[in-house]
Amino acid sequence: MTAAAVARRPIAEGLFTWPDEPARLLGSRCGACGTVVFPTQDGCPRCGEQGMAVTELGRRGTLWTWTSQDFLPKAPYAGPETETDFAGYLVGYVELPDGVRVVTRLVDVARADVQIGMDLELVLVPFTVDPDGTEVVAYAFRPAVPA
Repeated sequence: MTAAAVARRPIAEGLFTWPDEPARLLGSRCGACGTVVFPTQDGCPRCGEQGMAVTELGRRGTLWTWTSQDFLPKAPYAGPETETDFAGYLVGYVELPDGVRVVTRLVDVARADVQIGMDLELVLVPFTVDPDGTEVVAYAFRPAVPA
């Protein structure tokens, strides 16, 4: 007997490829000046050009800086944790090869092992579960497996 497949959905449309595995973050590239941003947007923050093109960003990056989130976040960032079971988590800026810095949760790494400059890779992680049982998936970065 096999278990029924769990319905899954991204935390927000247009943040990453879905349901493609391995996932990639989606950003925008300006055709006029080449600026790349995350998340996607229509207008370029550098030159004001409209009509930026959606582009897939690199899956690997370097930890630029980090901190810990030791208090329970409020909506819309709240997950399933409560004041009783919340344990905190790590948050970092990951610089991707095209220069974009992404704010993200850091997973699969202990605080004592986090180092600025460490190589990280994109992963999709469970975030919460909708009332109908659908698993909501978010992006995060973890230490990169050597290529």
